[in-house]
Amino acid sequence: MTSFQPTAEFAAELDAQDALRDFRNQFHIPLAPNGQPSIYLCGNSLGLQPKAARAAVEQEFESWEKLGVEGHFHGTSPWMHYHETLTASTARLVGAKPVEVVVMNNLTTNLHLLLVSFYQPTATRYKVLMEGGAFPSDQYALESQARLHGLAPDEAIVELRPRAGEHTLRTEDIVATIQELGDSLATVILGGVNYYTGQAFDMAAITRAGHAVGAMVGFDLAHAAGNLLLHLHDWDVDFACWCSYKYLNSGPGGTSGVFVHERFAERPDLLRLAGWWGHDPADRFQMKKGFRPMTGAAGWQLSNAQIFPMAIHRAALALVDEAGGMPALRRKSEQLTAYLEYLVRRLELPATVLEIITPADPAARGCQLSMLVHQNGRQLFDFLAAAGIIADWREPNVIRLAPVPLYNSFGDVQRAGQVLAEWAAGKAK
Repeated sequence: MTSFQPTAEFAAELDAQDALRDFRNQFHIPLAPNGQPSIYLCGNSLGLQPKAARAAVEQEFESWEKLGVEGHFHGTSPWMHYHETLTASTARLVGAKPVEVVVMNNLTTNLHLLLVSFYQPTATRYKVLMEGGAFPSDQYALESQARLHGLAPDEAIVELRPRAGEHTLRTEDIVATIQELGDSLATVILGGVNYYTGQAFDMAAITRAGHAVGAMVGFDLAHAAGNLLLHLHDWDVDFACWCSYKYLNSGPGGTSGVFVHERFAERPDLLRLAGWWGHDPADRFQMKKGFRPMTGAAGWQLSNAQIFPMAIHRAALALVDEAGGMPALRRKSEQLTAYLEYLVRRLELPATVLEIITPADPAARGCQLSMLVHQNGRQLFDFLAAAGIIADWREPNVIRLAPVPLYNSFGDVQRAGQVLAEWAAGKAK
């Protein structure tokens, strides 16, 4: 970080050298109160709208208008097989084989569907491990899954907590807890990136540890998909799901992705909640009793494709591929986040005022930096907003800043650092 400089001129030099700089022009940037483009650092909550999204949806409106029900079989992208147009890009995105992924439903729906299959407690193996303070949807999903099996959530769910005085979890402590639970552990389900702290977990090490004691291991990748380099197949992860409206820029409430390792591809005996669209397409339209799942992750589908959200998602995924995929995005992301960290740390504020709770190790974080503001945090958030910087506030006192490589510039980050410096200077008076 010592090679960085806090000036606008330095940031402009970095932007001039950035091979991805023109992708910013592929997005609509919200305007600040002064009518100028805002500094949008909230992609970890909702990504920006790709300019191609509107045309992608309009194409499907046109098919509906002109073809009606025949749009399922005719037109530019027949709806019958629309979800399949997303498979290759999705597999590249998360480091999977095509048979291991499918796009369907929404995130929490998919989490429930996967837990039906991969959390099957017995009288002795019934514990499920998650991080304490996980996003509420995950907490609620696991609570209700435990109750579905007649278990008390407080007895079935084990929550990981940081050591005293620390904000994030140590991998060795996660592994040690898995080993301690041993034969009682049925399933591990963690977020790939913790939404609050921004910590990225060592998914490969956690998966190895879980498998060593005979547990299933899965991840909620809401804050990891489109953010981290993922290798779900090679890491031997059992299952995962993610949303598409954060780093994947596919619109509010956008469609969700699912990963199921190929070792389960030919497991019709595996318990699941079945739906018509997950049935073998060879005889799907014969409308007979007796569910026979499709091979791979597609066998977890319930209903036919959500065409309009998927059209947006398809346009957004195309931008990821055009940019060179996650390796290229990750390289820029690490630079952007490191620059932001440099600008925050050079304020030299005491930890009693402001501290970064996201790990300093680039391998243990994605785009996001979470700042714990001990004094007047909401005032700082409002100060940023008044200066045209769109950040994210999380109770009780965390501000999340997420410079996204597809549309954020080093100039954006420099400007955010300048505003933070102005706030810090005001506090010193």
